[in-house]
Amino acid sequence: MSESVLLSNTSTTLPHISPDVLSRLDVAGPRYTSYPTADRFVEAFGPGQYNQALTQRAEGMAGGAATPLSVYVHIPFCESLCYYCACNKIITKHHERSEAYLKALATEVELVTQKIGRGQPVSQLHLGGGSPTFLSDDELEQLIAMLQTAFRFVPGGEYAIEIDPRTIDAGRLKRLAAIGFNRLSFGVQDFDPAVQQAVHRVQPFEQVAQLMQAARAEGFTSINMDLIYGLPQQTLESFRRTLDQVISIKPDRIALYAYAHLPQRFKPQRRIDAAALPKAGDKITMLSMAIDAFGSTGYDYIGMDHFALHDDSLSVAKRQGRLHRNFQGYSTYPDSDLIALGVSAIGRIGPHYSQNAKTLDEYYDSLKRGELPVVRGLTLSRDDLVRRAVIMAIMCQGRVDFESIELAYLIDFKQYFASELRQLEPLVESGLVQPESDGVRVTDLGWYFVRAIAMVFDRYLQADRTVERFSRII
Repeated sequence: MSESVLLSNTSTTLPHISPDVLSRLDVAGPRYTSYPTADRFVEAFGPGQYNQALTQRAEGMAGGAATPLSVYVHIPFCESLCYYCACNKIITKHHERSEAYLKALATEVELVTQKIGRGQPVSQLHLGGGSPTFLSDDELEQLIAMLQTAFRFVPGGEYAIEIDPRTIDAGRLKRLAAIGFNRLSFGVQDFDPAVQQAVHRVQPFEQVAQLMQAARAEGFTSINMDLIYGLPQQTLESFRRTLDQVISIKPDRIALYAYAHLPQRFKPQRRIDAAALPKAGDKITMLSMAIDAFGSTGYDYIGMDHFALHDDSLSVAKRQGRLHRNFQGYSTYPDSDLIALGVSAIGRIGPHYSQNAKTLDEYYDSLKRGELPVVRGLTLSRDDLVRRAVIMAIMCQGRVDFESIELAYLIDFKQYFASELRQLEPLVESGLVQPESDGVRVTDLGWYFVRAIAMVFDRYLQADRTVERFSRII
């Protein structure tokens, strides 16, 4: 697909959105880091099915060049609770708990490599949480050494770690670089002191700015910063100041998420005063402010809340039609199998998704039995695979090419998706989607509501319409 066709969808200013369009599209919906989404996983998929998936991969790679893997490691520990957080985490100041966890990770890796073989190439590593920097430098070095013994990290790969700025200094950044990490993601959320107090995450701007400077001096590339709009005590004025401060230290990538207040699902959020949350209209204005501010200072809108500097590899990949999406968000690497390690971690092997046990006790008990800690998952049907291809084309390229789907899955697109194409008609009338003779294209306006467009092709969502389990689009 040509660059000109791909990126008519790179407007850096938010087009005018009518109240009618806004009211219809500000709904709850999946983020589509996978399709089907993780809430569709079933307990019938367990260790046996995961072992079989690993064996099938090993057999498929036998005698040929192995496709590089991605590896995700979930570190659940945090020293303090952030009230907005919906992640699987364990709040503790007892750092000695990490010793048992590292031993369990080593056991899990051994069980995986027994199936796929040692020395499989890895091109992407991501440490998430929780707070990976809860681990000491020695423990992080121990973890990476264990992984490098089990797998073969390829030169030029992306080896990333999520950073809690409150747990790190310039000396630790230097050590992380020496260990082998080359990418960082700073959890910031907001720089306003009142907002930080309201969400129980205090980290002064000056501290983060110094860490950014130190990280660049150590040679880290594509440094990401996470922000959230819609937090308690946020105002248009305070959010503008945060945007200005972020731009002043110019991270390579920015992830800007809408806060989803779901206290019925996430207990920590019950500590947030709902009356202190900004109004829906102000949230829309905050999003518009961010898009304009970032767009006018050298950032491209990647889609789904993500921005990157124009020369960053993520922006380049989008312009060239090489953007992909996985459980960690947008990626420049082609779809690859993902080995997920640690409590609650979600992985993918071929047409199979898996998720580990969500509690430490269950996770440890499985490994003590010599069993992989998978408690649920899904083997994708043919229909799942077809719809995944369509949804990911929408989310990553902003265009579905009928012929490519037809050739890959031997279907007549217009016949197979007749109902969905009819459901797109109101989105066409609203200027979000442009039908073409050989496909469907997301417009400049539609790109900001791309989740709503993808939802049309989600068979599970269309069947039950119970979408309140998801965050709202805006």
